[in-house]
Amino acid sequence: MKRKVALIIFAVILASLLTAPVQGQGVPKISVEVGQSTKPGELSSTLQIVLLLTVLTLAPSIILMITSFIRIIVVLGFLRQAIGTQQLPPNQLLISLALILTFFIMSPMANKAYNDGLKPYLDEKINKEEAFQKGMEPFRKFMLAQTREKDLALFVNLAHQPKPNAPDDIPLHILIPGFVLSELRTGFQIAFLIFVPFLIIDMIVASVLMAMGMMMLPPTIVALPFKILLFILVDGWYLLVKSLVESFH
Repeated sequence: MKRKVALIIFAVILASLLTAPVQGQGVPKISVEVGQSTKPGELSSTLQIVLLLTVLTLAPSIILMITSFIRIIVVLGFLRQAIGTQQLPPNQLLISLALILTFFIMSPMANKAYNDGLKPYLDEKINKEEAFQKGMEPFRKFMLAQTREKDLALFVNLAHQPKPNAPDDIPLHILIPGFVLSELRTGFQIAFLIFVPFLIIDMIVASVLMAMGMMMLPPTIVALPFKILLFILVDGWYLLVKSLVESFH
């Protein structure tokens, strides 16, 4: 009995010693307050925080719209449909491959944006407006190199703006949708070239089955192994990745 009482007392003392530092330090409190502002600067800071949180929420979508991700994911999606493997490779794998290729292609632009824009701003050598302009400059050059003049002219006319005299005069709200439209067009062009050989296999298999009178057998099931075999023999993944990366240079 005495041993049990001693163990209980020892446990209570040990618990008090373990919780004492926590109680002494306290737990930080985070609160959001909505009230009246007495200084214009307080309202400006609040609006900046709200805008920053909004931009961070939309950052993944914004980044994907100004990079090579659009073309890559479109081509990979059409490749899966052309082969006819339904959900193989799965969506997660295709998106992961598209992101890896995007990081590989965009790494030079990202490094230049960091060295010219973000790093000097963090070192307090330039202000945030100049940091944004210098940070976006590599991405602007990348988008201008991949965007057709016809697509840029379309959004310039839709925005009812005068014709820009130089590429640097094109605002981002015109350059980005023009770039997205051009990337979709290029992605569909590459997808057409991918579809042609697989479509030929489907037509040959369908003709052979019809000539043999086996019309009840779905041609897609018979053609699937031949399409996979063709893709393996030509080293399809190597050619596809090589062509996608080189299409941006």
